[in-house]
Amino acid sequence: MIQIFGSRKCMDTQKALRFFKDRGVGIQFRDIMEKAPSPGELDDVAKAVGGYDKLIDKAGKKARERGLAFMEYNAREELLQDPLLLRTPVVRAEKRSAAVGADEATWLSFTENEIKRI
Repeated sequence: MIQIFGSRKCMDTQKALRFFKDRGVGIQFRDIMEKAPSPGELDDVAKAVGGYDKLIDKAGKKARERGLAFMEYNAREELLQDPLLLRTPVVRAEKRSAAVGADEATWLSFTENEIKRI
């Protein structure tokens, strides 16, 4: 099953939800405005994508409000404190596979792997 972390207001998250629905792949959606990823989930995703810095939406409104461009910070701690800093959608296929942002090529590989399991 594919797990998607995002916001219902995010167009890229909506695109991901539609992508998997159109292909008949089961998903579990988690709205980060209601429930943030757990520390373990965040660690797994960061490991899969190459680090916590890749998870932060540095161009996003929240990052600008907090002034992240002008300060040194611990990306993991910032994400745990404010999950709205996440670059969405975060699509997780397994503990070791994840994609951040609108990455349809990776989503397609997740879809193919899900179909092989069935």
